[in-house]
Amino acid sequence: TQIEVRYRNRYGRERVYTTPFEGAVPFVKRRHSEAESDSSRERFEGYMREVPCPTCEGTRLKPIVLAVTIMDKSIAEVSAMSISDCADFLGKLKLTARDKKIAERVLKEVNERLKFLVDVGLDYLSLNRAAGTLSGGEAQRIRLATQIGSGLVGVLYVLDEPSIGLHQRDNHRLIETLVRLRDMGNTLIVVEHDEDTIKVADWVVDIGPGAGEHGGKVVHSGSLKELLANTESQTGQYLSGKKAIPVPDIRRPLDPSRRLTVHGARENNLQDIDVSFPLGVFTAVTGVSGSGKSTLVNDILYTHLARELNGARSVPGRHTRVDGDDLVDKVVHVDQSPIGRTPRSNPATYTGVFDHVRKLFAETTEAKVRGYLPGRFSFNVKGGRCENCAGDGTIKIEMNFLPDVYVPCEVCHGARYNRETLEVHYKGKSIADVLNMPIEEAVDFFEAVPAIARHLNTLKDVGLGYVRLGQSATTLSGGEAQRVKLASELQRRSTGRTVYVLDEPTTGLHFEDISKLLKVLSGLVDKGNTVIVIEHNLDVIKTADWIVDMGPEGGAGGGLVVAEGTPEEVAAVPASHTGKFLREVLGADRISDAAPVKAPRKTAAKKTVAARTPAKKTATARTTAAKATTAAKATSTAKATSTAKAAKTAKATPAKKTARSRKA
Repeated sequence: TQIEVRYRNRYGRERVYTTPFEGAVPFVKRRHSEAESDSSRERFEGYMREVPCPTCEGTRLKPIVLAVTIMDKSIAEVSAMSISDCADFLGKLKLTARDKKIAERVLKEVNERLKFLVDVGLDYLSLNRAAGTLSGGEAQRIRLATQIGSGLVGVLYVLDEPSIGLHQRDNHRLIETLVRLRDMGNTLIVVEHDEDTIKVADWVVDIGPGAGEHGGKVVHSGSLKELLANTESQTGQYLSGKKAIPVPDIRRPLDPSRRLTVHGARENNLQDIDVSFPLGVFTAVTGVSGSGKSTLVNDILYTHLARELNGARSVPGRHTRVDGDDLVDKVVHVDQSPIGRTPRSNPATYTGVFDHVRKLFAETTEAKVRGYLPGRFSFNVKGGRCENCAGDGTIKIEMNFLPDVYVPCEVCHGARYNRETLEVHYKGKSIADVLNMPIEEAVDFFEAVPAIARHLNTLKDVGLGYVRLGQSATTLSGGEAQRVKLASELQRRSTGRTVYVLDEPTTGLHFEDISKLLKVLSGLVDKGNTVIVIEHNLDVIKTADWIVDMGPEGGAGGGLVVAEGTPEEVAAVPASHTGKFLREVLGADRISDAAPVKAPRKTAAKKTVAARTPAKKTATARTTAAKATTAAKATSTAKATSTAKAAKTAKATPAKKTARSRKA
């Protein structure tokens, strides 16, 4: 846009000139298109949002194509259906004899492929879902369905944890699919931690006995029966019941006045629901795949708290409001993404312990004589690092048409530092020796230095004693990266008002690792913090204090709260798929002792109720929770009695309470 600029010079004469003026929107668009890094691009994307194309309304097709219909449905409408709905739609097709002759072979192929996708537990996905939005487990199962449809024989299939992100209900269908592939004359090698999959296997190879330096050996190779009898195998001990993750004898008491409540959640498939998350306890959000767990917790609750507490620019999913965010002062999202994208990042730098180690080396007599400051012992800045490899310890060799190859630096031989820096020692060890030390060894080495020992002990507590201090972040697994993040949070002084959100933290973890993770999470809750996990693993679900079970199905058939309460209460709900499997884990004795839980909110009833009465729904939910709390804690201590009274009060006037909190 050309604008006219007027100004008066020092002689009092008025001058006029025209110049192009770039508005705010063109400026953001230009900077976004010119951005060279992901971080810069994300910064400008905070001012943008994606909207459907006004011409085609997001269908991507011309009107002339959309005019062609089958049973009054265009190709865009059929593609927008979930896989299960599409299979039902095609099954009900009424065709003339002529049309049937034309469509017979095509329909046969389409129906077969849809059946394969349903069999691997992907019936909730829509056909037009973008591939980039699929999780790793979903993408893997789609490729698996493609292979089943190919009908090949004599093929070796290698699968890496195909059960990731699958609910127990869908897991048996996946196992049946794998067995069918085997029966066709193929060989399957599956890397898996899932108990049901291991029990179905014809041959089990167990690697161990520990992790890192303590592993790398074949502990067992043979049948499942032999594995169960193997005393050296940790996997065998957990499968045989000799070792187990215990169910807590007593659940933590709930405070009805301290809870986060999401009102009117209606993003994606959520059906205008109200959900409460008690504060100061361990909450598990469960449900079949595609039931709306991630949308509720990640897209709405976490994003809202991150914006309110951390000043994040991200926009939460559609909802009316969130009550109780004034009761927390911090929110942390702990996922399995890498702790660093370059080999320079490692557990020592991420947790901050390396700063203390560098200061310690700078305080040695030799370092003071030479005038070395803490910066001298950093491999990221010039001075003490090896300049041949710029402190990487490796040299990158670019290979045309092949991935880059990294070889040790021929000057420092992987030590990262120059000769002068390596001559400074603390207790006989150079800075390179310390970085190459396993964490469990470093705990003893730095025992006399409290600042360092505190950091290292938290890393050891989360089960990372075998990891080296300077181990490259790019070589850590997702589970290891997640535990490094948890250790980093554990080191900080706890305010007791922090909310930790974890999305399927047990992905890729062995039974022993899950046990260690649960101890860490329990430690966070014991300090007064709140832990909310999205999880399918029954070992985690059974140890939770409170469960929010979503469902009843995935996709359009989900988006409702099927049950909420303690694991025993959820197990007593017949409509809950999670409850069915919890009944097997907890046993009939514990479930019969639990208070009866009101039947879940029905899908049909939910659809007929007007969306403008959320207070009434909230009242129902709170009444149910209050009844359960009162019955379960009737014989407890005086503190529990007062909690039950508070719950009864909440039951009497829930709508007024909601109004008061809204005014506040």
